[in-house]
Amino acid sequence: MSKTKSKNLKFMDYCAGIGAGRIGLERNGLTCVGFSEIDRQAEKTYRKFFGEDEINYGDLMKIDTNKLPDFDMMIAGFPCQTFSVIGQRKGMQDERGQIIYGLIKIMLDKNLKYFILENVKGLTNHDNGNSLKVILSELDKAGYKVFYQVLNSVDYGVPQMRERIYFVGIRKDLVSEDFQFYFPERQPRANIKDYLIDTKKLEFDEKKVAYETFLKYLDNKYNKGQYDIKEILEQDYLVIDTRQSDLRIYRDKVPTLRTGRHGILYVRDGKFRKLSGYESLLLQGFPKELAKKVDGVIEEIHLLKQTGNAMTVNAIEAIARELFNTLEKHEK
Repeated sequence: MSKTKSKNLKFMDYCAGIGAGRIGLERNGLTCVGFSEIDRQAEKTYRKFFGEDEINYGDLMKIDTNKLPDFDMMIAGFPCQTFSVIGQRKGMQDERGQIIYGLIKIMLDKNLKYFILENVKGLTNHDNGNSLKVILSELDKAGYKVFYQVLNSVDYGVPQMRERIYFVGIRKDLVSEDFQFYFPERQPRANIKDYLIDTKKLEFDEKKVAYETFLKYLDNKYNKGQYDIKEILEQDYLVIDTRQSDLRIYRDKVPTLRTGRHGILYVRDGKFRKLSGYESLLLQGFPKELAKKVDGVIEEIHLLKQTGNAMTVNAIEAIARELFNTLEKHEK
């Protein structure tokens, strides 16, 4: 199935966030016919990207599927809080963990051909792997051949370390029993200098009260004597992650963007800078023209949270491309 053929396919964007998955599929020629998102701040950003007339079908657990348009494919970064190592890890006992069943109901009611789902890496070992087994079993019973793998965004064209598990599903009647799907191979590393480019006044220096806190942080029992600010400032594009205790330093890449992590600094032109919402969007693969639409329009605190929740555009794009290329070869 070439990109030309995939242009005839329609999809819906569930647990849409700010639409990273949508961009990945649109780059493969698919057409979006609606989205589902309950976070109003995320919806606001989504509409800035894609238009105010976009239809939000709201809470997917309450959707009347008879009122949905026809579509062929689903993309969903279903809630990860219950499986994440930084969440409470209640898994399938938490109502947010039940959203997978809401997604499966939509798949069945609309007789979907394909899906791509994304979740945190922690799902692979939650409850000794039982949560993953349940999800795979339910998707299999729903009539799908399912393939899954943990991929790192840093291997797919952005300099962000972000390990996520991806599920690809194909309705069983569309392929033979021996059909196999292999996830895309790693791509060349991206240059961090092309991403940390914000020109806003986000210097982090002695003029800021938070800088005093940073100095005290460097002098705590975990970090005392380990770091020299002068030496750090001599290394442009050195990335610094300030955690609760220890400080971590990265070269040529940034750590995983997270909802609650706003403490990423980096060095540029001999000065500390705070990672901006605009730069975070670029690090998730959003194109500059879209990122510029919300830069200075959506508050930084919201953009940082939303990018921390988002999928990586490049990863979804690469997975979808591989899926449709594999399906085309299978047809031949």
